[in-house]
Amino acid sequence: MEQLPGLPNAAFDKADPSPDAEFYAYPRFVTHIDDGAVATVTRVYRERLPPDGAVLDLMSSWVSHLSEDIAYASVIGHGMNEEELAANPRLSRWFVQDLNIEPSLPLDDGRFDGACACVSVQYLQRPVEVFREVGRVLRPGAPFVVSFSNRCFPTKAVAVWQSLSGLDQQRLVAAYMRAAGFTNVVGQASAPRQGDPLWIVIGTV
Repeated sequence: MEQLPGLPNAAFDKADPSPDAEFYAYPRFVTHIDDGAVATVTRVYRERLPPDGAVLDLMSSWVSHLSEDIAYASVIGHGMNEEELAANPRLSRWFVQDLNIEPSLPLDDGRFDGACACVSVQYLQRPVEVFREVGRVLRPGAPFVVSFSNRCFPTKAVAVWQSLSGLDQQRLVAAYMRAAGFTNVVGQASAPRQGDPLWIVIGTV
């Protein structure tokens, strides 16, 4: 399936074509952005993800960066490593699934009040299909917050991602969202003189 008009399927190839399940088989109990970028992600989640709501944490790990003093009705996590997800104290429930093989989420329509994906969008080979699924499981008006920095596992990031940087990557994520049916798509950036830069794209269904 064509992901974005004008982009060939090869745009979503990876330098390492081996199964992602092999790459993520061993847990990595690290944060992939520095403390300043984490604080920015947490602030945006505080502002955009409704308290007491149901949240989908897509492509998660052992930490979700949700504000510790805000309670949510539930936080359902998805990821690629069972040990990482099991160690995440914010998750009410979690499941492992390779979205590059199966982008359909095993979740009911309109179940969530918000969704987030932190420093992981660069690995999606079927991003529009995945984003469309996120839109399906969100309630009308619910936000989807996607954040990323300039770090990645280069052999697993898709080709088009590696051909771009910064604001152009932000425009690419916004294009994924619009192609998947999201509206009110906006972006913001944090580029400190020292520390990790961060770009965020937010859309609603």
